[in-house]
Amino acid sequence: MAENGAGLELPQRRVGAKEQQNGKFEKEALSLAERKQRDREERLELLLWKKPLLTLHYFLLETLLTLKEWICKLWQQRATALAVILGLVLFSFAYSIEGAHQKYVQYLEKKFMWCAYWVGLGILSSVGLGTGLHTFLLYLGPHIASVTLAAYECGSVNFPEPPYPDQIICPQEEAVEGSISLWTIISKVRLEACMWGAGTAIGELPPYFMARAARLSGAEPDDEDYEEFEEMLEQAENAQDFATRAKLAVQKMVQKVGFFGILACASIPNPLFDLAGITCGHFLVPFWTFFGATLIGKAVIKMHIQKLFVIITFSKHIVEQMVSLIGAVPLLGASLQKPFKEYLESQRAKLHHRAGEGTPAGENWLSWVFEKVVIFMVCYFVCSIINSMAQSYAKRLQQQKYSEEKTK
Repeated sequence: MAENGAGLELPQRRVGAKEQQNGKFEKEALSLAERKQRDREERLELLLWKKPLLTLHYFLLETLLTLKEWICKLWQQRATALAVILGLVLFSFAYSIEGAHQKYVQYLEKKFMWCAYWVGLGILSSVGLGTGLHTFLLYLGPHIASVTLAAYECGSVNFPEPPYPDQIICPQEEAVEGSISLWTIISKVRLEACMWGAGTAIGELPPYFMARAARLSGAEPDDEDYEEFEEMLEQAENAQDFATRAKLAVQKMVQKVGFFGILACASIPNPLFDLAGITCGHFLVPFWTFFGATLIGKAVIKMHIQKLFVIITFSKHIVEQMVSLIGAVPLLGASLQKPFKEYLESQRAKLHHRAGEGTPAGENWLSWVFEKVVIFMVCYFVCSIINSMAQSYAKRLQQQKYSEEKTK
């Protein structure tokens, strides 16, 4: 009997020990999660307007580390880098030598710089540096609006080059009545719009590559968006809030439908598209399937939708109706309508301005306000990049501390 009692006690002790061990692991996991949450909150406090000196210090250190990483990667690909440098040297020789080819070189240079400008703005809009710079609202949208207003005023889109695209001036040829159509304006701004759309597609690649590399290597990703994505997959069945359900809908569409799911997400203004890139990388969707669908969606379909919206909004009759509606506002109508009328008149004067005819009327307060808004948004974008890089360096320090504790 004593032996049987002792035999029963042993399994009970093992079960009790196992429960204690499981409880210990749960506490450790909970404390680690709490610590990570606390560290994240500390990082988010690292802002230029809260801790300027520490933020700038961390930003500079992160910049140096990033440059070091890039130099190491270039050194690993030194054969490719050398070939690119040699190609640039040969191109510079061809560029500097006088000859009949110079007019073609200058034409190609002008087109290349114009395309590179819009591709760069598109990348800045979507690459995820800091807050992202809304370059469509600040640059491409106003450019399309200016071309639309000028086309209706001049009756033509054959603006003299130069000064177009730096400045729009009506051509000297007589305008043909009814020659301006929606398609004419779309064709005029198609190149810059498609280049901007291609830039936004390129800017969506970092989340894809990060998630793909993390899945293939099995390492813990150094990205909070990816960590949030993995948590969302684990808690998919319990999701109740609208934001999580919307993210899950995007993830399921991309995962199940594939190319056409990515195309559908890329073809509409979609703030959750970063999640599509992470999903494609995590589930190892082929690169050309992801990038091809993203490029077609953003540079062709979505870009034409946005162009149509801006062109229709700034068509001559719509603008005149909007100005007249502003004038109908009780009490403030006349005073609000006046600066808009002055702005439109000054733009018309600029379009018909010729060299040697004197300087057109100066800018009114609407132009001044828009310029200051652009400057403010660019400055905020630069500050957000500094904050983001400083927070990245703080995360490096925290991860280094975790790894040191594990090795002890």
